[in-house]
Formats: sequence, C-alpha cells, structure tokens
Amino acid sequence: MASNKPAPEAPSPFSTDIYGGAEQSVGEWNPTEESIRPVRGRHRVAKQRGLARSSTVLGVGVIAAVGAGGMATAQDKAPVSISLPDSIADNLPDAKSLPGVGSFMSDDAEAVPVAAAAPLTTAGLTSAEAEQGTDAGEALRARILQQAEQQQASADADARAAAEKAAAEKAAEEAKKQQDEAEAEAAAKKKAAEEAAKKKAEEERLAKLAASFSLPASSYTISSTYGQSGAMWSSGQHTGLDFAGAAGSPLKAVHSGTITSAGWSGSYGYRTVLQLDDGTEIWYAHQSSMDVSVGQKVTTGETIGRMGATGNVTGVHLHMEVRTAGGSAMDPLAWLTSKGLSV
Repeated sequence: MASNKPAPEAPSPFSTDIYGGAEQSVGEWNPTEESIRPVRGRHRVAKQRGLARSSTVLGVGVIAAVGAGGMATAQDKAPVSISLPDSIADNLPDAKSLPGVGSFMSDDAEAVPVAAAAPLTTAGLTSAEAEQGTDAGEALRARILQQAEQQQASADADARAAAEKAAAEKAAEEAKKQQDEAEAEAAAKKKAAEEAAKKKAEEERLAKLAASFSLPASSYTISSTYGQSGAMWSSGQHTGLDFAGAAGSPLKAVHSGTITSAGWSGSYGYRTVLQLDDGTEIWYAHQSSMDVSVGQKVTTGETIGRMGATGNVTGVHLHMEVRTAGGSAMDPLAWLTSKGLSV
C-alpha cells in the first residue's frame, strides 16, 4: 500500500521559502544534473509508471512543454509535489508515451535525464533580445511584422521597377517614333531636293541643247502629226510632221551636220537630207527650192531651202521626217522636244 504522505520538497529557485528561518530569493531556474536527479530514499520507485510523484519529474514535463511551445517560460512556476494513491497512479498513462516527456524517461531508476543546455526563459529570443528583456511573443510578432514589411517593400520595389521599365520603354518608343518621323521628313525633303535638282539639271541640259538645235521653220502651223492614218499616204499612215506656212519661207537646219541628199524624190517632191553627227537623218520634203548641195556642211539655223508644195501634197507645207542611222522613222515632235525645243 503506497503512502499518501507527500514527498520531500526540494528547494526551488522559483519561490520564496523559509528553511531554517532563512529566506531564499527567487532566481532563474536552470536545470542541472543535480537538480533533476530522482529523489532517493523510501519514496524512490525503481520503475515508475504513471505520473511522476515528485517535483523533479514534473519539472521535466515543464521542460518538455517549454521546448515544444517555444514561447512558454518557467519563470514564475513554483515546484509542485504530487503524491497519488496506487489505484489512481496505476490507471494513468505511461510517462514515456507522453509527447516531449518520453525522451527524458528511462527504465533505469539510476538514469540521469539530460538537462537543457541553456536557460529556457529565452526560448525563441536572440541574445540581444534576451539581454533587453524582450518578451518571446512580442519578439515573434515583431519578426512577423518585419518580414511583412520586407515583403511589402520588395513588392513596392518590384512595382516601381516595372513602372520605370514601362516608362523607359514608352519613352524609347516615342523617341524612336519621333526619330522615324524626322528621318522620313528628311528623306522626303532630300528626295524633293534631288528631284528639283534633277529637274533643274534637265532644264539646263535642254537649254544648252536648244542653243545648239533649232526649229525648221519660224512661222508655221502644225497641220498633220506623226502616225495619222489616211489614204493620201501610200503606207496608210503619216510618217512625219507637217509645218504649214507661206510659200518660199526659209527652212533651217535643225542642227549642224552634212547634206547627204538634195534633189527630186517622187511623192516627196524636192527633198533635202541632213545627216547629224550621231547618224540621225532629217528629211525636208515638198520644197520649192534647195539652197545646199550634197557633201555641204551646215550649222544650226542655216537656211537649206524654201517651203513649197512639190510632190504629193494638198497645200504648201514642210514635211519633216526624223530617221535613225538604220533608217527607222520616229516621231519628229517627240525628238524636237527631247532637244529642248518647244514646237
């Protein structure tokens, strides 16, 4: 029959007791090998089952609770002495099966539980926080808030970076657009300037040519053009350009060259052929008279004959043809225009 007499209580640094008339002050509980050794004597239990019957075993439970929670402290816990009847103790769970406690228990009554290596009053705290007396819960809360602030700051930084990147891309796009517009405008101006310069050069070229070329008649009216169809022409189409004017009016050399033919030529009447330096031939037909002979050199604007109505004609006019060195006919109006002359 187990005794219900309370087990002797060990002195505790967590309470103020009087032993032998002396008062002991409260201090930090730092379990050591000596303080957690099982009580020896008649209350010793070789193989303990059920809840511990001494404050030592209960202190081990407190240690386990503190270690599992990470936040609790044993700062203000006073030692507790528990003694239960065997009928109750036998029905209690084995202490080894309790979470956080079994690791401290041993079947060997002489085994010494492993004590905590450091004070448990600073669980979850840094050394600096422990020195400042910071509460573990407040420290955890502060860390959570700090982490949240850091995450928010990181998100804000990412948002700012994204906004700055978008602004930079938009600015670059706008700059490129402006540059493209400026380049397009510059290209248009350059093209316009080139076209103007080209036009001016062509005008100068034609003016220079006009100085070296001349129209075949001074006073005239264009009566028939190149390519016209009609029965009056043996080929069915007109092969030259007709300048209608007064009979006997002078006909001029359109450019410097050599007379290669001068005489009667059937339906062309009196015809003169002027060959230019590039081989082009100018035919003057239906003349009333001729003022040059074969082999003669003439210059631009020099009179080579007179306007008449000889050959196959319906009136006084000059029938002018322009032929290549190979003998192919071309439009006299287009040829005169290419030489800078206005017909």
